[in-house]
Amino acid sequence: MRFETTPRFDSDYKDLKAEHKRQFREVLPDFIRACDAYAEAYAVSRDKDAVKEKVPAYRWPAALRVSPMKSAPGIWEMTWSFASPDGRATFEFVSDDQGLILRWRRIGDHSIYKRP
Repeated sequence: MRFETTPRFDSDYKDLKAEHKRQFREVLPDFIRACDAYAEAYAVSRDKDAVKEKVPAYRWPAALRVSPMKSAPGIWEMTWSFASPDGRATFEFVSDDQGLILRWRRIGDHSIYKRP
């Protein structure tokens, strides 16, 4: 799986406190492994519409708290901390000829859900 960021994500990340950045970086290895498994399940499903919804053959690890957003179709959320600091990120899946790409959209606290 390939990853890219939006300018808004880059700006959000730059504004994060050091503690928030550290916690996000700590969860990334597990998240990347889960994304690779998701991409494999997506490829097996051969269902390009699955990009916008759940891939039936894949279940995200519960510890990553990943799910599609109900209020923003096609956008997903991940929560790595509910306590202070509150850590959340939003992303979407897009595809090209080479496969799936995860595009990070926002990162921060619960307030990012207002404009995911």
